[in-house]
This record gives sequence, structure tokens and C-alpha cells, in this order.
Amino acid sequence: MRKMLAAVSRVLSGAAQKPASRVLVASRNFANDATFEIKKCDLHRLEEGPPVTTVLTREDGLKYYRMMQTVRRMELKADQLYKQKIIRGFCHLCDGQEACCVGLEAGINPTDHLITAYRAHGFTFTRGLSVREILAELTGRKGGCAKGKGGSMHMYAKNFYGGNGIVGAQGQIFEAYNMAALWKLPCIFICENNRYGMGTSVERAAASTDYYKRGDFIPGLRVDGMDILCVREATRFAAAYCRSGKGPILMELQTYRYHGHSMSDPGVSYRTREEIQEVRSKSDPIMLLKDRMVNNNLASVEELKEIDVEVRKEIEDAAQFATADPEPPLEELGYHIYSSDPPFEVRGANQWIKFKSVS
Repeated sequence: MRKMLAAVSRVLSGAAQKPASRVLVASRNFANDATFEIKKCDLHRLEEGPPVTTVLTREDGLKYYRMMQTVRRMELKADQLYKQKIIRGFCHLCDGQEACCVGLEAGINPTDHLITAYRAHGFTFTRGLSVREILAELTGRKGGCAKGKGGSMHMYAKNFYGGNGIVGAQGQIFEAYNMAALWKLPCIFICENNRYGMGTSVERAAASTDYYKRGDFIPGLRVDGMDILCVREATRFAAAYCRSGKGPILMELQTYRYHGHSMSDPGVSYRTREEIQEVRSKSDPIMLLKDRMVNNNLASVEELKEIDVEVRKEIEDAAQFATADPEPPLEELGYHIYSSDPPFEVRGANQWIKFKSVS
């Protein structure tokens, strides 16, 4: 009898120790999908634009939420590592702009090609690289996605070319517009308008802030870049337009960065803390998706909190790897210049220093 009571006690004790949130999530019936109204896009040289309603499945909603939280936490961890002087050099963070990279990826195919600028960490993740590879690249370690030799602005993945450290390095924009239109290239030009060019507001820098019209003869869309569903539907529309053989299209994503231009910019000398807080409280992309999902029975608060915990652990594990992994040895400085060439010598800082280059 004592053994039986002990066994019952252990079973009851085990049940009591289960997290309450998991019990609640398991016993609740969620909706499979929900329909949402989204903001109408402003149009240029288009008779019709993306739809103003869209369906979000529970599966997609959870995926988007996890991805945006991962990008947010990864950028905050990069901020911390930079301030600890573990990450060096230039570092441009994209927290606040998560709906852009996640929404764009949701609207295209993995086989499509993507080029971006120096605020590249989020796109690097959504293109398929792990947080571990990204943070290790930021800290200059062998396990980084560019073997620790690229850093913040030079990350690459399959069908992903960039960051680019120089503004406009992706192409002289008006010349690129012109050639793309002449040749009817299936190209989506994207302006991530986070309202500031370094420390200058768009109103102070541009006589016209209608960037979606800058292509002139190229059709354009102005999109709510803080709403992942708006970004997804606009991207799907733009991709379908290009794939149909109509030529290029331009998208302006109206978004906002919470950090300064780079880690050397505190971000509050040209804008107020109140402005930043207002965007956080009213337009945060993660908050908007979370509210939609909870209010329409696509997820519970407890379930999303579990995702938050899992994401934090993933980021912490990646950060530990990124600080413990060894740096690439000096003799590998000239490696990987070409992808499939025989080894050759690269001159160093003077003619007597030589490095071997291996593909």
C-alpha cells in the first residue's frame, strides 16, 4: 500500500510540476486561420494594387512571430556584444524593421535572388542562415557565415548577395531603373524608408518624399512596412507583376528603426525618445501580429510566451558559440577569393609578405 501511495504521489507531483501554460495550450482549440483587413497601398502607374484583405493561417502566424522575435532578440544581443567590445567595427541593427525582412521572404520563393544594403542581419536570417552563423560572423569567428572575414556588412547565403558596405553599392539607382525598364527585367526595387538617412529626416533631405514614385516610368507601391501582412501581400503582388513579364516594379516600405543608424549613433540627437516610444507603443510589428493572433484565437498569450523563451535560449546558445569559437588563423587571410580556382599567392601589406589563397 505504501508503494502504491508513493507511486500515486509521484504521478500527481509530476503532473503538478508541468508548466501551466502547456496544459492550457494543449486543451484549447484554436482557429486554423483568420481574415484581416490591411492598409491599402498608395499606387503609382498602377490601376490596381495588392488586396486589402488577407488570410493568415495559424501555422504561418506562429512562424512569422518566431522569425520576427528571433531577429529582434538577435539584434539586441548584437547590441550587447558590441558594447562589450566583442563585436568590432561597423554594425547596423534592424530592430523595428522586422516586418520588412520576414514579410518579403514570405512573399517570394527561396529560389528568388535578394540583394540588400548594410542593414543586413535580418535578411541574412530569413534567407536561411542560423543565428549561430550570423553572430559568429559578427564576432569574427571561423564558424561565421563568411568564415569570420566579412563581419556585419558582408554576409552571404544561397541566392543572397550582401550586405553592401557602401550606400548605393547595389547599383546606381536611376541607371538601374532605366536599364531594368528597357529590358523589362523581373526586378523588384525596394526602398526601406525608416524615415532617416543616417541622422537626417526624409523631410529635410528630399523635396519629394514619395519614394515609390522615384522610378518615374516604373510602377510603384507605398506599403505599411510595420505590418507583416501588408508587406507579404505587396511582395506577392510585386512578384506576380514581375513574373508576368511586365518588367520591374518599385516598393517603398514605410518602417522605423529603433536603434541609431549604426552602433556609433545613439539615435536621439536628431529625434526624441518620445518619438521612438510612440512608434514602439502604436506600430511595433511584433506587437501588431501578436494582438491579431490572440484576438482572433490563432494563438494564446501563453503559447507566444513559450516561443519567446525558446527564442531567448536559442540566442543565448548562439552568443556563447560566437564568443567561444576560434578566430580564423592569419594564414587563411587570402582564402576563398575565388570559388573553384587552383591555389595562388596573394601579396600582403608589402612585397615580402605572401598569403596563399585556397578556394
